[in-house]
Amino acid sequence: MSEARKPVDPVTVEIVRNGLIAVTEEMKTNLMRTAYNLIVYEALDFTVGLFTATGDTISIGLGLPMFIRGMAETVKAKLKHFGPDGIHPGDILVTNDGYITGSHLNHVTFTMPYFHDGKLVGFGCCMAHWLDIGGMRGAVSTDIYSEGLQIPMVKYRKRGVVNQDLVDIIRMNCRLPDFAMGDLRAQVTALTTGERRFLELVERYGADAVLGSVAVIMDQTEAEARANTLTIPDGTYEAESFMDDDGLDLGKRVPIRVKVVVKGDRMTIDLSEVANQVRGFFNSGPATGIACAQVAYKCLTTPTNYPLNEGSFRSLDIICPPGKVISAVRPAPLQNWMSFPMTVIDTVFKALAPAIPERVIAGHHADLVIGQVQGVSPEGNFFITHLGPVGGGWGAKASEDGVGVTVCINDGDTHNTPSEQVEAKFPLLIEHYSLRPDSGGAGRTRGGLGADYAVTALCPMMLNTRIERKFCPPWGLYGGGPGAGNSIELRIDGKWSDNPPNAKLMAQRLKKGDGFMIRSGGGGGFGDPHERPAERVAFDVVEGYISAEAAKTDYGVAVDPATGTIDQAATARLRAKEGKAP
Repeated sequence: MSEARKPVDPVTVEIVRNGLIAVTEEMKTNLMRTAYNLIVYEALDFTVGLFTATGDTISIGLGLPMFIRGMAETVKAKLKHFGPDGIHPGDILVTNDGYITGSHLNHVTFTMPYFHDGKLVGFGCCMAHWLDIGGMRGAVSTDIYSEGLQIPMVKYRKRGVVNQDLVDIIRMNCRLPDFAMGDLRAQVTALTTGERRFLELVERYGADAVLGSVAVIMDQTEAEARANTLTIPDGTYEAESFMDDDGLDLGKRVPIRVKVVVKGDRMTIDLSEVANQVRGFFNSGPATGIACAQVAYKCLTTPTNYPLNEGSFRSLDIICPPGKVISAVRPAPLQNWMSFPMTVIDTVFKALAPAIPERVIAGHHADLVIGQVQGVSPEGNFFITHLGPVGGGWGAKASEDGVGVTVCINDGDTHNTPSEQVEAKFPLLIEHYSLRPDSGGAGRTRGGLGADYAVTALCPMMLNTRIERKFCPPWGLYGGGPGAGNSIELRIDGKWSDNPPNAKLMAQRLKKGDGFMIRSGGGGGFGDPHERPAERVAFDVVEGYISAEAAKTDYGVAVDPATGTIDQAATARLRAKEGKAP
């Protein structure tokens, strides 16, 4: 709990609580309205936040959960680098150092100190995905130096004066400099919005009341997290899974092993047995390992407590030594930093399934499931765009089916890119974006469905995919079946092929008329499929979620796909083989 302080009345605390949420939501809205690239203003690949004068998280605008630690670590690193006396009103600090932010070089992070009456009262921070930051394309990088421009911790603006030399360096190293500069200005807009609104709150209620309320909110969140941790039986819980490969050593599985220790009102998440950093670009910095544990813990203990703040994590201990695939050290490549961490989180839930089956989910598709294309349009303009996140199936819970075609856990509030926007801006035709039947794992509660996303190239271009979890399908729990894995299919010269060694394609050339289909996985099922009511199985068949054949083989239900009529006698025979009633 926080140290003794002047009491703040509960009414003020709740006003400040909602005011903080409003500040970060307005920061988020203004960034969306002023950003230049689709991945920010449509897909929402960014996060904004408010932090204390020491870098602790006050409020984060709903966005990418994996950024919860990266931004806080970045604020603290900048504070340490410049020192309290080296940060002044009007400064804006910037870096894209992935070993600090916990992501890749495309995530450029701006931080602005907020002063009131000459005293530092907090920070605003904004991390957003730039479409290009230089570096190689169309291949798996093996070190950070090939991935683009590295920006150390420097001042973009010093006492209100922009560092034009820095701007010129950044601009020269981006393939799409106008987009980069537009997104830069949008991030600055988000920070100045946060400064204006946060200081309005301080002016209205006083710095002591606002900062005191922040401390109370953190204490309340901590108390809730501790209370919910107490409901988990003490013990040591372990689980493992794996990733397909690192993009270079094809077929060499990358093990993910976790251990969770619960003792009283504290939890320890031990990630020391997660694989060491790999040669390919699927590593991430140390902040990511911390974020994996924090995202899992918040989901389990304070999932609906807002604003997201430091109090959620005071009762969590994390073991994640350097040199792991989620705590890599320089010069490990980081370009595809986001793929492995979501499976780490899933595996934490898997470990705790025996202890709290009613509070965890089966495995989910656990990947961004994105395609990236680039080329020169028929009008002669160079373009780069991401297609997705496609979204996939989430795992079933004990009480309900998994949701379908929803972004993975690490991407939180991220949206897919609208097909209309893609077709209007790029030489691409979206043939269909549809549910993938039979992709959800069978169970008493069914896993969510994945999607099929089919695209035709309208001019020559290059396709890259970095899709994971083709060979480690989302697992079921308590007798539930696995969901389908993620995959990619190609159509070259009119012929479809679906047998690449993994779901990663690098520099795949497409001619006009060629195409591809991204197939996102489903979620795992929960419980014995033969315990699912036959009426629900019939409904799924009629809706096209599962086939009549899957209804028969997986669920023991004979149903007419046209009418949804259940053959009760045949169903009784099928389920009798399993000792289940229809």
